[in-house]
Amino acid sequence: MQKVTVDEIQQDPLKYLNQVEAGETFVIVQADKLIAELKPITATNKQRRRFGLCAGEFKVPDDFDAPLPEAILNAFEADENSYRYPFLFMVYQW
Repeated sequence: MQKVTVDEIQQDPLKYLNQVEAGETFVIVQADKLIAELKPITATNKQRRRFGLCAGEFKVPDDFDAPLPEAILNAFEADENSYRYPFLFMVYQW
C-alpha cells in the first residue's frame, strides 16, 4: 500500500488508475492526514436466487393495493399542530 498526495493524483490520474487496475492500493493523503483509500473493486460472485423460491410461503391479499383508510392517510399527512398522532410528525420531520 503506497501513500500518495491529492496533488500527485491530480497531476496524472490515469497513471494511478492504471496501477489500481493492475491490483495496487493507494492511501490518499492531504496535509499529512489520511483521507481515502483507492483500491481495486473485488468481484463478487453472488449466485442469483431462483425465481419462485418462496412460492406458497405467503399469500398476497387481493386488496393489497387498495387505498388506505382515511385515518391512516391523515396520520401521514399530520402537521405540527396535529396531536392525534404526534409521533408520526416527529418521525416524518426527522
